[in-house]
Amino acid sequence: MMHILRRWYDRHFSDPQVVILAFLLTLGFAVVIFAGRLLAPLLASIVFAYLLEGAVRHLQMWRLPRMVAVILVFLVFLALLVATLLLVVPVLGQQITQLVEELPNMVAHGQNLLLQLPERYPQIVSEEQVREIMGAIRAQTIALGQQVVNLTLASAMHIATIMVYLVIVPLMVFFLLKDRDAILGWITGFLPRDRGLANEVWEEVNLKIASYVRGKFIEILIVWAASYLTFIFLDLNYALLLSFMVGISVIIPYVGAAVVTLPVAMVAYFQWGLGNEFTYVLVAYAIIQFLDGNVLVPLLFSEVVNLHPVAIIAAVILFGGLWGLWGVFFAIPLATLIQAVIRSWPRYGDEERPREEGPA
Repeated sequence: MMHILRRWYDRHFSDPQVVILAFLLTLGFAVVIFAGRLLAPLLASIVFAYLLEGAVRHLQMWRLPRMVAVILVFLVFLALLVATLLLVVPVLGQQITQLVEELPNMVAHGQNLLLQLPERYPQIVSEEQVREIMGAIRAQTIALGQQVVNLTLASAMHIATIMVYLVIVPLMVFFLLKDRDAILGWITGFLPRDRGLANEVWEEVNLKIASYVRGKFIEILIVWAASYLTFIFLDLNYALLLSFMVGISVIIPYVGAAVVTLPVAMVAYFQWGLGNEFTYVLVAYAIIQFLDGNVLVPLLFSEVVNLHPVAIIAAVILFGGLWGLWGVFFAIPLATLIQAVIRSWPRYGDEERPREEGPA
């Protein structure tokens, strides 16, 4: 047994650069898993700075000094953040409150419809089945109400923490952009000199992750705006809330659009019934999803991510279970990282390939 383990270790970890890569990956995942909540402001700042770095580089290509480019990009970021907090968040909160208050009426109306099913279709639906469904609906409604109350109380209790984050995160974003080279130089000073394999993996992953994350934010904004304008034009209730859900749903490939269809259809049904307006909403929603999947996604991502749908769904389930919404958002970049590591990992019998020396 020890001989087999020894051969496996020599096959996969005989190269010192492989050990360095494995150590860096283990260290990175350990920090996120065990200190993710504690370092949440820093991690969020790194994500925002990573996203904004592309805009800074574009301005630098126009021969603007880096400091000027950083200030311009940061001011735009700050303006969007303030506008979101003052204009979007209050309306979202108001519409969520209205929807929760309207939910009992929707449930009562749905129960009346269910009670009519045994009379219309006695051979398909029985009264006992309807009672079980109604009991499940009541239980889910009570649980949802409790979750909303708990969320409200938790938000009230952590309002001071949120306000602190709203000050700390923008400041850290600014300094991460301003002193990017100095910070990266300080970090690489602690890394081994001979890290060619790690550099190889990072170069491949960095290009794909940067394009994916920036493209995904653009996709969210475009789908959100298109859905909001469409719902406003059709005079659908809770237009901002529903369009926000539609925009966020693109984070979860294949599944998000199907899940969000239910609240959009329910709100439209309880507002108009099975009329023309209901049909218009569903047709418009289907067109938005079609354009997103067949026009916007190929335009934004092209060949950035080449993963099988099963791998994407598995990554969403795994990393979403570990890190919640952040895990869902970064599921595909993390899967891309794993794919790059597997592709670059030396295999038994491969010819020894030269590694480029890492920076001093």
